[in-house]
Amino acid sequence: MAILRPTEIIGRVETLAVNRDPDTDISTQRVDSIPVTYAGFEGDSHSGVTRKSCVRVRRQYAEGTEIRNTRQISIVATEDLAKTAEAMGVSHLEPEWLGANLCLSGIPDFTMVPPSSRLISPSGVSLVVDMENAPCRFPGMIIEEHFPGFGEKFAAAAVNLRGVTAWVEREGTISTGEHVTLHVPPQRIYDFRRKG
Repeated sequence: MAILRPTEIIGRVETLAVNRDPDTDISTQRVDSIPVTYAGFEGDSHSGVTRKSCVRVRRQYAEGTEIRNTRQISIVATEDLAKTAEAMGVSHLEPEWLGANLCLSGIPDFTMVPPSSRLISPSGVSLVVDMENAPCRFPGMIIEEHFPGFGEKFAAAAVNLRGVTAWVEREGTISTGEHVTLHVPPQRIYDFRRKG
């Protein structure tokens, strides 16, 4: 039975970006198009089929454990960036300052898109949403360079607005200006507190 359902929600690719030098900082640099492989965005510092576990999964694995890389791509939305900027009291935020690889417009409440949703382009590239990307202090350090005195406000302002992480289900090339269709799984609330 086909459980994933295509929706009529279509997003537009506003920005594509990669970080080729993670030793400098988390910021990304814009590109017009990018080859997408099973490892992620070609040349990006987060690409790879596997990765070393980090603080994001500290409750599951000892830091440094080799795990499947479901954090290949960081995706944000223009609408969420605008809300975060407003909450911070700054004029705007650029996706590159957050280390984002992909910035979309047109998908309402993007950060709340359910895990396992697919973003599929006409060319066939398919990205699988892993989970919400929790805000951290590192984007604040970049924002501070552009808006002195405001960077420390990022983490609190970006709660439920930071976007998602994703991994590649189908390869191809994606370009700025392209559109992606949102496909979603059934949505249910699981009561993890019950004991049987």
